[in-house]
Amino acid sequence: MGNLRRVSELWRRRCGPVWYLPVALALFVGSLLPALHSHGTQFGGMPNRPYDVLAVVGVALQCVPLVVCRRWPVTCFALVSLGFAVDQFGGYHSFAGTALPIALLTVGLRLERHRRVAAIVFSATYIGAAVAFTLLGGTESLTGYVTFYLALVLAWGFGTWLRADRGAEAERRRRVAEETRAAERARIAAELHDVVTHHVTAMVVQAEAARYLTDARLEQSLTAVADTGRLAIADLRHLLDVIDPGHGAEAIPTLVERTRLAGQPVEYTEKGEPAAPAGDAGPVAYRVVQEALTNALKHARGSRTSVRVHHGDGEITVAVDTDESGAHAGSPDGGGRGLAGLRERIDGLDGDFSAGRRRDGGFSVRARIPARIPS
Repeated sequence: MGNLRRVSELWRRRCGPVWYLPVALALFVGSLLPALHSHGTQFGGMPNRPYDVLAVVGVALQCVPLVVCRRWPVTCFALVSLGFAVDQFGGYHSFAGTALPIALLTVGLRLERHRRVAAIVFSATYIGAAVAFTLLGGTESLTGYVTFYLALVLAWGFGTWLRADRGAEAERRRRVAEETRAAERARIAAELHDVVTHHVTAMVVQAEAARYLTDARLEQSLTAVADTGRLAIADLRHLLDVIDPGHGAEAIPTLVERTRLAGQPVEYTEKGEPAAPAGDAGPVAYRVVQEALTNALKHARGSRTSVRVHHGDGEITVAVDTDESGAHAGSPDGGGRGLAGLRERIDGLDGDFSAGRRRDGGFSVRARIPARIPS
């Protein structure tokens, strides 16, 4: 089956619409060479005779229609068959007889409707031609007629197989396109979840804290809420417009600073130079830090959190650690949609991801993200 697939792929690449003209020209010229007279296809057993004007007509009828065979396969096959009949009944046996199986293959490949009717008409015409050859003194045996018919059926069958293979390939591409769109929708849904969860959590925490602040601190807290809301709108617009996904690593310091304003003490360390371009790695690294800081705000607000980002050779590594907090401890066990979605995305990039509690009660998130450039 693998060899057949390679044959089909080779046919699609090499035997496109441009090949009909050179084949038709080669058959026409070859048929007129004196050295090849009466050395072509011999069917029906009629005796050889020298070329004349009728021979040239038969050769032309077999070769010229091949030029339009791709667009009008049935018409081409009918004209080629007529030329083949002139050639064989006249005893010319030209080299152009090779055009008959080519035209039949093209009919099998390109005929859209009434395929069964076409096969019946072809078979009936073939039987009538065999009877006519016998009545006119042809010496072809029954075995010869059957063998030649089976050879033509093979040409039709090969064209039909090519047609089915093309249909299967088109269906496969359609299915892959649908799966890709579904994966992209799931990715955008995960991005929306990450953006909304992080920003709304930060805004809720800031709003709750504002109730206990003095007037001076209250204004600063409300300003942080407004800034977080504006950034949420910008991130959502970015996702909906699907403009430039390569903003990830550069936004991490801003993300850290915004989390600090929400009341979470965060230490940030970045090493190495970001790759240009970083492909999917930058946005994914951003989402890892965002999800980890969101969990810190939810489950360990006020606990010390460290964020370390390292731009290595062809990859980005991210480490986020949050200390234990007795007053606000939750259970960020990594089973939520945010971390699960990140794990799926990073696995799809052939990276590594882990999230869980440490022995000392803190929580750690680790990610290694290859800087793969989408093709």
